[in-house]
Amino acid sequence: MKITEAQILESLKKIIDPDLNKDIVSLGFVRDLKIEEKSVSFKINLTTPACPLKAEFKKKAEEIIKSAFPEIESVNVEITADVKKAERPQGFLEVLPSAKNIVAVGSGKGGVGKSTVAVNLASALSVLGGRVGLLDADIYGPSVSMMLKTSQKPIVMGDKILPLKSNGIFYISMGFLVEEETPIIWRGPMVSRAIEQLLSEVDWPELDYLIVDLPPGTGDAQLTICQRVPVTGAVIVSTPNDVALSTAKRGLVMFEKMNVPILGIIENMSYFICPHCGKETEIFAKGMAESEAKKIGVACLGKIPIESKIAESGEKGVPVVNLYPSSETSKAFLKAAESLAQEISKLNLKG
Repeated sequence: MKITEAQILESLKKIIDPDLNKDIVSLGFVRDLKIEEKSVSFKINLTTPACPLKAEFKKKAEEIIKSAFPEIESVNVEITADVKKAERPQGFLEVLPSAKNIVAVGSGKGGVGKSTVAVNLASALSVLGGRVGLLDADIYGPSVSMMLKTSQKPIVMGDKILPLKSNGIFYISMGFLVEEETPIIWRGPMVSRAIEQLLSEVDWPELDYLIVDLPPGTGDAQLTICQRVPVTGAVIVSTPNDVALSTAKRGLVMFEKMNVPILGIIENMSYFICPHCGKETEIFAKGMAESEAKKIGVACLGKIPIESKIAESGEKGVPVVNLYPSSETSKAFLKAAESLAQEISKLNLKG
């Protein structure tokens, strides 16, 4: 008896996406199904290339088909992804139409490694297959231009600024637009105008994710982004100590008041990894941010260690995810990026 499409699809319903609580067939993930004599091929089209379950889905699909249909000799499963564009409420600037999802990375206070997290999250999403942009909106202390060192300057084409590209990331920073070591002494309206210019006058390509590195605190830059730009959600960066967590919660409340969903908290400087013996040492109280995230009811996207390789990567101007891909820090950022992509997918499918 000839195997039918309906039979193949019915068997694949056994594969459940744990985040969405539905099978991959009902979700419309199975595409381009072909049955040719003793071979079957199809695509599993996921909501993000950063899905941590893609290898598991592929393996399960192959095993299920071979088990259910012994006469099939060849099963070819291709994993693809199509990132869903976030819903854009009315009343926002018609900016960044090429960015499917805009993610604000903020912190309640300075010194928690927010920019390092933003740069490496962007890099990790790119490594995992996403099309990623990075906007350094930290007007007073732009540091992305130093973390992604380059001798190039952005090119102006007509009335548009072309973003630079490094390690697969398209990026722009206020640091490129002012003289080095020149302090930026601006009042609120000037800050807001500068951010709107960076958003509307940069010729961004098609992006799955645009990471926006905000200044610390809850000031003009944050208000401009939240009020005028359709932000998909926010990520809060904190270290695992009482002072950082207390101010991080203020930042979280600010985003909530501005109707920006909280995608999760990242615990930076979670623990120290000795470069000589590899032993983990808890400088603060490891897991405090994770515990706080549970209390608040948001996801803990990841716990990033303190490792000397982070400092080295900053000095060389290459994200640790690219420079030391096998390091514990790199693995932690990749895991955090996967969790972030999952939260964005769940949010967009709910919408």
